[in-house]
Amino acid sequence: MELDLAFFNADLMQRYLLGGLVFSLQLTVIATLGGLVLGSMLALMRLSDRRWLSLPATIYVNTMRSVPLVMVILWFFLLMPFVLGRPIGAELSATVTFVAFEAAFFCEILRSGIQALPRGQWQAGMALGMTAAQNLRLVILPQALRNMLPVLLTQVIVLFQDTSLVYAIGAYDLLKGFDVAGKILGRPIEAYLGAALAYFLICTALSRLAARLQRRVAILR
Repeated sequence: MELDLAFFNADLMQRYLLGGLVFSLQLTVIATLGGLVLGSMLALMRLSDRRWLSLPATIYVNTMRSVPLVMVILWFFLLMPFVLGRPIGAELSATVTFVAFEAAFFCEILRSGIQALPRGQWQAGMALGMTAAQNLRLVILPQALRNMLPVLLTQVIVLFQDTSLVYAIGAYDLLKGFDVAGKILGRPIEAYLGAALAYFLICTALSRLAARLQRRVAILR
C-alpha cells in the first residue's frame, strides 16, 4: 500500500489533531503540577519520624509504583461510577488517575533529592534560628529542586508519552486524534506513522531541553 503524503496537511491537523494535542499537553501539565504538589506532601510524610505519617505514604507510593498505569486508569474509570453512583467522563478520570499515579514517582524523586543533601545544610539552617518549615523552604528545597530538575523533566517526558494510554478509556488525546483521522480518511497506516512522528518530535525537543538544563545545573555546581 502506498503512503498518501496528502494525509499530512494543515486542515487535517486543525480538524482532528489539534484537540487531541491540546488535551495531551493539558493532561501533562496538570498531572505534573498536581503530582508535584501531592508528591511533595508524600515525600515529607515519608521523611517524617512519625510512623503514622510515613507508613501510609510508603504503602501508597509502593503500591502505585508496582501497578501498571493502564490498569490504574481502567480500574478508576470502571469502578468509580459504582462508588459515586454516576458515570464520570474519560477526560476527568484520566486527569485524576494521572495526578494520583505520578505523585508516587515525583515523591521518590523529591525524597531522594532531599536526602542527597549533606546533613550540615539542615544543621546550618537550624543554627540560624530557622524553624523546620523555614529551613525546608529556604535552604533545603531550593538546593534539592535545582539538583532534581533534570530528573523531573525526564519524568515529565515519560508522563507525556504515557498520556497515550488514555486511549484505552476513549479519551480524545493526540493518539485518538490520529486514530479518528485515519479511520475517517481511510489511511490508518499514515495515521499511526504520523502519531509516532508527532510523539518522537515532541519528546526529542523535551529531551534536548532536559540535556541543556542538566548542563546548566552542572555549571552551577
